[in-house]
Amino acid sequence: MEHLKIVGGRPLVGSVGVSGAKNAAVAIIPAALLSRGVCVIDNLPDIEDAVSLVDALEKMGARCERTGSGALMIDASGLSEYRANFDSVRRIRASYYLIGALLGRFRQAEVALPGGCNFGSRPIDQHIKGFEALGATVGIEHGMVIARADRLRGAHIYLDMASVGATINIMMAAVLAEGRTVIENAAKEPHIVDTANFLNILGADVKGAGTDTIRVSGVERLGGGEYTIIPDQIEAGTYMIAAAITGGDITVGNVIPKHMESVTAKLRETGAFVHEGDDTLIVRGARPIHAASVKTMYYPGFPTDLQPQMVALLTLGQGASYVTETVFENRYQYVNEMKRLGCDITVDGRMAVVNGVPRLTGAHVTATDLRAGAALVVAALAAEGETFISNVKYIDRGYENMVGKLRALGADISRAATADE
Repeated sequence: MEHLKIVGGRPLVGSVGVSGAKNAAVAIIPAALLSRGVCVIDNLPDIEDAVSLVDALEKMGARCERTGSGALMIDASGLSEYRANFDSVRRIRASYYLIGALLGRFRQAEVALPGGCNFGSRPIDQHIKGFEALGATVGIEHGMVIARADRLRGAHIYLDMASVGATINIMMAAVLAEGRTVIENAAKEPHIVDTANFLNILGADVKGAGTDTIRVSGVERLGGGEYTIIPDQIEAGTYMIAAAITGGDITVGNVIPKHMESVTAKLRETGAFVHEGDDTLIVRGARPIHAASVKTMYYPGFPTDLQPQMVALLTLGQGASYVTETVFENRYQYVNEMKRLGCDITVDGRMAVVNGVPRLTGAHVTATDLRAGAALVVAALAAEGETFISNVKYIDRGYENMVGKLRALGADISRAATADE
C-alpha cells in the first residue's frame, strides 16, 4: 500500500496539461469490441480503470498494444469470447459497458457485476430496460449479468432518468441492431458525445449525441479507425479548484473551455479569476474566498464528480455555503475525513452546510473513493503542516500522474510505501 504526503501552504503556479477523459476512455475501450477492424485510440489516460479494461479485453482474446505515448491499438477482429468474468472487470464500475458492446456484437454477453467506488446506489435497471427493448432477455445469475438475444431490433426507448451509463450502453448495443433506435431523455455529457463520435468513425450512424434525443440507425458492420479522446473535464476542474484554494496562478492546457462553464461560473462566484482561451484556462485564486451555493446536476450543470473538490474550496470560504447533491445519495462519505483537517461541514441527507473556517491543518486521512481522494488532496494543498492520505489506489483510478503534475506546479507532494502496522 502507498500513501501521499503533502505539506500544504504553497500556492500552485505554472502550467499543467490535462490528460484524456477518464469517463470517455472507459466507454470507448469496450466500444472497440464492436469493430471488426483495428482501432487506435489516442490521448488515452494512463489510469488504473483503463488498465483494468485493457486487461479484460486481452483476456477475452482481443489484441491490445500501446503504440506510443497515450496511444492504444485494439484489434478485436478475431474475438469469439462473450464472457467477462475477471477480477479486472469486478474492480471498476465502467465494466458494465462490456455488456452493451458484447450484446451488440455477439447477441449475448456474460459480464461479472461491476464494482468501483461505493458512494451510493447505482442500479443498472435503465441499462436492462434498454437491452430488453432491443429484444434481449437479461438476468443476473451467480454474480453475472447475462444478456441474450436472437435478434436485436431498433426500438423507441425513454429513460426514466438521464443516466449516462445507460445512454452509452444502449447506444453501443443499438449500433449493430436492425432498424432505428431512438433514446429519449438521454444524458448529454461530453463523454457520451465522444463515444458516439468514436462509433461514427468506425462506420456507425449515431445522431443527436449531446442532446436529449439520440437516434441510432443500425449498420451491418463496423470497421477500424483512429480516434482522439477529449480532455478530461474533471481533471481540469480539480486543478482549477486547487489553484483557487491555494491562492495560485495556473494555466490549464489541453482543455475544452465550454465543458468547464459550470465550474468556471462557480469559481468566479467564490472570487477567483478565470480567463478562457481557445484551449486553455487561466485560474488565479483570490482572498477572501466567498461562500457559494452549489447544486450538482447532469451536464451542463455542475458535475457530481467535482462536488467533493468544490466542498474542499468552500471550507475556507467566508460564511456558510450550501451544497446539494442530486445525483448520488451517499456521496458525502468523505466528510468525516475532511473534518480531520479542521473543516466544519454538516450533512443532512443530500444537503451539506459548509461553514468556512480560518484555516485547515494537516492530518492522517483516508480516501473513500476516487473524487473524495482528489478532494482530500485539494484540501491538503491549502492546509498548514503535513497531511498523509492513504488508499491512493482510488486516486490512481482516475488521475494520470497527479503527483508529478502537482509537483511541477510547486506543490510539496510525494508518494511513498505505507509501513506495515
